Amino acid sequence: MTIANEKIVEISDLAFSYPAREIFKSVSLSIPRGQVTGIMGGSGSGKSTLLRLIGGQLHPSRGSCKVMGQDVHQISNDELYELRRKIGMQFQQNGLFTDLSVFDNLAFPMREKTDLTESVIQDLVLLKLNAVGLRGAAGLMPSELSGGMMRRVGLARAIALDPALIMYDEPFAGLDPISCNVVGNLIRRLNDALGVTSIVVSYDAQEALKIVDYVYFLADGVIAAEGTTEAVKVSTDPFVHQFIRGRPDGPVPFHYPSGSYAADMDMDTPARV
Repeated sequence: MTIANEKIVEISDLAFSYPAREIFKSVSLSIPRGQVTGIMGGSGSGKSTLLRLIGGQLHPSRGSCKVMGQDVHQISNDELYELRRKIGMQFQQNGLFTDLSVFDNLAFPMREKTDLTESVIQDLVLLKLNAVGLRGAAGLMPSELSGGMMRRVGLARAIALDPALIMYDEPFAGLDPISCNVVGNLIRRLNDALGVTSIVVSYDAQEALKIVDYVYFLADGVIAAEGTTEAVKVSTDPFVHQFIRGRPDGPVPFHYPSGSYAADMDMDTPARV
């Protein structure tokens, strides 16, 4: 297999359930080296759960998940920790240490996982911050940052150890249109400049489709649809059409499953609290 065709992530027939709810019935997908791949779906479709399965935090009830050729649920803890050093993660809620400065947030993984000297760490931290346009904010605390700035610090920390794979969990959530555009451009630029592979989990189809090469749509525990960015934009598939245009009517229902509305409104029916 050539590097151009190498699959960084290969998921086959993956099934997973929480105690009271089935999340994945059977999910299979592959993510090639160098691409930005989108994982989209509505709230509760299992997008963030999929990232936890890829990272080995959760274990499937069936199927396999290989990352860089290693089955993350079959390797030893030491091998898993070593693999995780090659994976960068930008968390949905940023995940910054509130009592550490921006500089120290980025320096933390370098100090914990490498033997680099402080002078080298300083150069690397400033290099990463410069890449996201925040070198001048190195001395600020997280509480002094805007939502967009915190997201960019999260991006810088995700690339702190020069990972081969970067996973972004809802990178556009809670951001204004300008910040969304800035963050999206950064994800695309960092992916291409660093030669890494990126997974972008998002429910924001409009922003995500600006930067991804290929996208998978999750619904009802399976891959409901997939395709290149260009293909899904013109797709006539009812699910894809509804999702990327935000239509209330379609395969994804607006109403949560319930009984008869007339029966619920019956005066003889006890009110539910």
